Amino acid sequence: MSRIHLFEWEDQAWFPVRIRNYMTDFLQFLTNKTRMFSPLAQELDVLLKSSDTKQIVDLGSGGGGGLLSLNEDLLKINPEVKFILTDLYPNHKAFQHTQSQARNFEAIPASVDARDVPKKLKGIRTMFLSFHHFKPEDAVQILQNAVDAKQAIFIAEGQERSVPSILAMFFSPLTVWLTTPFIRPFSGGRLLFTYPIPLVPIFTWWDGIVSALRTYSVSEMRELIGKVENQDSFIWKVERIKSGPAHLLFLSGHPKK
Repeated sequence: MSRIHLFEWEDQAWFPVRIRNYMTDFLQFLTNKTRMFSPLAQELDVLLKSSDTKQIVDLGSGGGGGLLSLNEDLLKINPEVKFILTDLYPNHKAFQHTQSQARNFEAIPASVDARDVPKKLKGIRTMFLSFHHFKPEDAVQILQNAVDAKQAIFIAEGQERSVPSILAMFFSPLTVWLTTPFIRPFSGGRLLFTYPIPLVPIFTWWDGIVSALRTYSVSEMRELIGKVENQDSFIWKVERIKSGPAHLLFLSGHPKK
């Protein structure tokens, strides 16, 4: 199945901020409850030690809440790890809520573009469930920017471009309806735009299917790496790893000693 870069609603600059935030809140709630990223904790710890840093600069964080369960796993093996949350469209309220849940989280209030990360932000650059938002030329630029800055990078996707993954997305509206009452912080607007005016489940359904169609395969990630200048100055790893009933795809790279 060829990669298809259709549009996602939450990518649009004009898209209502409130609805975008409700959608990312749902994804982060689901990520934590399923502990989706737990299998990656050991990989991240190895990368932190290989890069001689304790800081993770997360790009495209949404509200950052989806990292809380991963953070719990990481703290058990690396008690000094620290997360810096960033996003092109920062969700300040969600950032504050996430920071209240974890002592080692900080947030950058200004917009941060994953293709051109400020040089002052040092540490392992991570992207969780967001790399597929970028077209190939922009995806290469994300990798290139990390190589140019000599900063390690770790990218993970929770869906695949496969029939089972796409079919699973058709159940996302039901999942949104069932989980919304349990998402915190509580919001009356979230209830309004989930039940009587079901914009959140509709847009989440569409964006979920498109996310699967946009996701880079293991071989395509390797092809992207192949287009990076000075790629040989980094050690790269691209793999598919089991997480619950599904699989995660991840790409990691760090400068050679």
